[in-house]
Amino acid sequence: MAISSLKNILRPGFVGHTFKSGYRFQRYWDKPMAIAFFCGETGAGLFIVSMLIDFLPGVILGLLITGVGKTFFHLTHMGVPQKSWRAILRPDRSWISRGLIGIVFFVGFGTIHVAGELFGLVPDALMMPVYILSMAGAMVVIVYQGFAMSHSTAIALWSTGLMPVSSMLYGLLAGTSLVTFLTSFNMYEIDADRLVMVSALQIILIVAVQLALLSLLHGAKNGSKGAQQSYQLLTRDFLARPFLYGVVGVGTIVPLLMLLLLPTGFIVTTIVAACVLAGFCLFRLLVFRAGVLDPILSPADIFRR
Repeated sequence: MAISSLKNILRPGFVGHTFKSGYRFQRYWDKPMAIAFFCGETGAGLFIVSMLIDFLPGVILGLLITGVGKTFFHLTHMGVPQKSWRAILRPDRSWISRGLIGIVFFVGFGTIHVAGELFGLVPDALMMPVYILSMAGAMVVIVYQGFAMSHSTAIALWSTGLMPVSSMLYGLLAGTSLVTFLTSFNMYEIDADRLVMVSALQIILIVAVQLALLSLLHGAKNGSKGAQQSYQLLTRDFLARPFLYGVVGVGTIVPLLMLLLLPTGFIVTTIVAACVLAGFCLFRLLVFRAGVLDPILSPADIFRR
């Protein structure tokens, strides 16, 4: 038996893989799904920010991150990849279906937009509709995964409106960070006023992400017993160090201090972008890892047995 599994069983109230009533970690979504979520939201955020400031390299990279990275890691998670297309058939019931439709609009119309910009293949009259449809698809992609998680009522940490909000904030923060990094190479002309706007937005988004993380912890601490177990895992147990030092410290506090105290330059924008992306990816992994299923019986019933 793995040491981590043994720890989970010995932790008070956790029953591991036994048939007893108690706390269990969710195992439905694992690392490939976490990375798929990260790629989807990062790519969509980069695409949205790049479209708003007319930064074509960022538009193309955003499409690739989502279209290739997210798709690859989704397929590695699925047991029968050739049947994955069926997930798109129920948009009336599932945020997964709505998200897949959003990806089709995002990647499809985003690619058409790029073809129109590079090669003039799209008539001018159609460029604005293509722009709007691709942006609408990107907005769906950046939030639908959070909505899908918030529908998981058995996992109290996820069952909150903060999930889609944190998805959007993190995606846009990753997008602004990548844009500032890419534009630091000075290989593509961008209006200086737009870059100032992106830099200011980056600082605002870091603070907004910090507030979202604090709100998520506060809600978990004062939520159901399963949510309280998740809070303990993220703040005092074996997930505390990577969450507090990695997600909060490296992912938000270090970038914020660097942007506020140091002059903007290539080294600063590179370190900030690396910290933000590392913190975001770690957040996705740890939120999946800390997902605890509420027990059928109350803790008092469990210990009486």
